[in-house]
Amino acid sequence: MDFRIIKTVISREYMTRVKKKSFLVTTFVVPILFAAMMVVIFLIMGNTKERRQDVAVVDQSGIVMSHLVSNDRVTYTDFSTESPDNIKTHLKDLDKDVLVVISPLDSVKKTVSVQAYSKDPLGVEFTGSLGDKVDDAIEEYRVQQYGIENLTQIMEDVKSNVRVTEYTLDDSGKESVSESGIYMIVSMLLGIIIWMFIMMFGGQVMSSVIEEKSSRVVEVLISSVKAVDLMFGKIIGVALVALTQFLLWIVLTVVLVSGASMFMGKDMLKSFSGDPQMVAQTVGVTPDQMEAIGGIVAATDSSSVQADAPDELHTVVATLANIPWVKLIISFLIYFVLGYLLYASLYAAVGSAVESVDDTQQLQMPITIPLMIAYMIILMAFQNPDSGVVVWGSLIPFTSPIVMLARIPYGVPMWQLILSIALLFFTFIGCAWLSAKIYKVGILMFGKKSTFKDLWNWLRQK
Repeated sequence: MDFRIIKTVISREYMTRVKKKSFLVTTFVVPILFAAMMVVIFLIMGNTKERRQDVAVVDQSGIVMSHLVSNDRVTYTDFSTESPDNIKTHLKDLDKDVLVVISPLDSVKKTVSVQAYSKDPLGVEFTGSLGDKVDDAIEEYRVQQYGIENLTQIMEDVKSNVRVTEYTLDDSGKESVSESGIYMIVSMLLGIIIWMFIMMFGGQVMSSVIEEKSSRVVEVLISSVKAVDLMFGKIIGVALVALTQFLLWIVLTVVLVSGASMFMGKDMLKSFSGDPQMVAQTVGVTPDQMEAIGGIVAATDSSSVQADAPDELHTVVATLANIPWVKLIISFLIYFVLGYLLYASLYAAVGSAVESVDDTQQLQMPITIPLMIAYMIILMAFQNPDSGVVVWGSLIPFTSPIVMLARIPYGVPMWQLILSIALLFFTFIGCAWLSAKIYKVGILMFGKKSTFKDLWNWLRQK
């Protein structure tokens, strides 16, 4: 390879792309859209929380209605003396949104059934809350059947809610407080950033190759530049464009979101952060995982600080301090670069083998499947970062750029980290060599839709 020529190709690729109107538009429009999306999510969640529902209740069991206490979102009205069929036909006239019918008590199973009728489908939050209240009523009824005096109070007294405080030990045995939820957040962010970068900008490499091939510009370029030099120059050039755009996105998004939060005030954040279950559903984690974060959001709002908030804030700070940031940042840069180069070389090979984006779906599948598997594995890493699937996922080169970064905050043996990087590096060299062979032949092939068999034949050519 001629590095002087590669440098020239990189410069041409970079300057050509950053001067395009499409680059300027997407660089400034995407952060605006992303910030707007975040603001809209806050507003939607806040408005959803304030939604009121007027509920008519026909309690045929006689034990549930007392547990249906109205609040700022749901108002329960007792219609137990009315016929359910009559209420269903006049629900709108009664100015009610929902009819809840509690069946007569089953004296054998000591339970009831519940039916809810409404014009529009009910949300999960309403049905879940209603089910919990009915369960409380049934449990209280069953407790009373034992005839033990003050049994309900005794049952309440024996309940416990113990919170586990985590400590990590260094080599000298010194302990420091930590919180798994913090590791989960850091792991998720790093893994998703690399996953997005590879998917988005690896695809740009492929599109760029297809564009030059379909316009026959590549025939002119190949006459003065080797195919391998052109491929690597294009990959690195697009990477620099992507990094430029990515950094601008981060800066602009932070500025826009900060400005929006200052303009709309803390009430917007409080309306969103006040319901952990709602937050958990929005960010895509389970309520248990959200609970494990340990009140981080609440601790950041001075208006909602509890007596133990300083301890929670100390836990957050101590956990962040425990993360091996130097190791993590260096590893992030290594996996960021090697992961992109590995997949970009494969995307370039696919782009050279086709004449339009529509023809890439079949050839692109072996590339996208490992990325999807890696994304699923990092979700498993939050539960058990040392499980066999997660460990192997962090070593296998096609998933390691994403999975290993999700493991590092939890602690990874140095030999596994070195082995993972070495495997990734040599896999990149091998795939780049194979991709270059495909690129060298495929970039000048026209008029035929390439298949995996064609790619195999090109690889066998000397």
